[in-house]
Amino acid sequence: MKNNNDYSAQAASRLQKVKCFVLDMDGTIYLSSRLFPFTKPFLKKLEETGRSYCYFTNNSSANHLDYVRKLDRLGIPADPAQVFLSTQVIVEEMRQIHGEDSFFIVGTPNLVEAFRQAGLKIFDPAGSEDAAPAHERPDVVILGFDTTLTYEKISRACKYLRHGAAYYGVNMDYNCPVDDNGVLDYIPDCGSIAKLVEQSTGRFPDFYGKPSRHTLDYIIRHTGFAEEELAFVGDRIYTDIAIANGTKALSVMVLTGETQMEDLDRYPYRPDLIVPSLAELTELL
Repeated sequence: MKNNNDYSAQAASRLQKVKCFVLDMDGTIYLSSRLFPFTKPFLKKLEETGRSYCYFTNNSSANHLDYVRKLDRLGIPADPAQVFLSTQVIVEEMRQIHGEDSFFIVGTPNLVEAFRQAGLKIFDPAGSEDAAPAHERPDVVILGFDTTLTYEKISRACKYLRHGAAYYGVNMDYNCPVDDNGVLDYIPDCGSIAKLVEQSTGRFPDFYGKPSRHTLDYIIRHTGFAEEELAFVGDRIYTDIAIANGTKALSVMVLTGETQMEDLDRYPYRPDLIVPSLAELTELL
């Protein structure tokens, strides 16, 4: 494992030039509803050294206000403008490229409501006053982290995809870390649901959350910082770290969530910096 003495001089130099840290949430600053003890000192150090920070979660099961309130309950109040979700990325871009189309959404009511509030047309095949006629089909299928997933929803999505609907995913995470009585565990996330759909239809979505370029560009637009001024900090190599791969942004992996050192050989890229937790990153600032 890399430590203070053996991480690269290049990473050290780049770390000092970072102006904004983009922090993953679950597995990085907290686990489920348990704030890590090193989170507050890390945030304090960022503020003391004049650095900005924001939060970005790929989890689309809750809404923006839910996360703002959760941070407040955990004792780290955040300005709503500091909190970003993968949901916001995909909604913003769907308004641009599919603004007049109808959407069938495999996701929680929070995800559906985010599309509705953005003025996008929701295709509802049954169960509401604006239910679509049986012979009609949606223009677009959206796949999110659906903790309310039913067989009916997934089978309808597969049917629509076989008939040519456009297809997008919110986030590619295969697992979501959870705190099981103080022990790190996981539940299936959006990427795992996408694999189910792929086996049935042969189709896999273009994802909009981390590590997509869609998210990086969104962060640049909404924070005002340049690519080389950003550092992405997270626990999942194929999302939090991969978003910076091949870019001018810095990547910092913590080992408090999904990815561990033994997992690294499965990937063709590496984080710029690996630390056990935010505690060690605090010492490097």
